[in-house]
Amino acid sequence: MPKTIEIEVFGHRFSLQGEGDEAYFHELAEYVDAQMRALAKQTRTSTPTKLALLTAINVTDQLFRQQRHKDSGEESEMERRAQLLVETIDEHLESRPN
Repeated sequence: MPKTIEIEVFGHRFSLQGEGDEAYFHELAEYVDAQMRALAKQTRTSTPTKLALLTAINVTDQLFRQQRHKDSGEESEMERRAQLLVETIDEHLESRPN
C-alpha cells in the first residue's frame, strides 16, 4: 500500500506517494538536491525551475552513459575477469595441503 513520504529538494518540500523503503526515497532526494546545489554554484540560472530541468538533463545523461557502458559489454568483461580470479583462488586453495 502506498504511503506518503515527505522529502526536501533545494529548499522545497514535497510529498511523494510510494511503496518501499522510506530511506531510499530520502537518498534519492538527497542526490537530486546535491546535484542541483552543485549546478547552482556553476551556473547563473535564474529560477529553480530552470535549475531543476538542467539537473534532470544532467542526471539523465549520467543514467544513459551508465546504460551504454553496461550495454557495451565492458561490465561483462569485468565480471568475467572477477569470476576467473575467484575460480583461480578456489583452485589454489583446494590444491593446498591441509
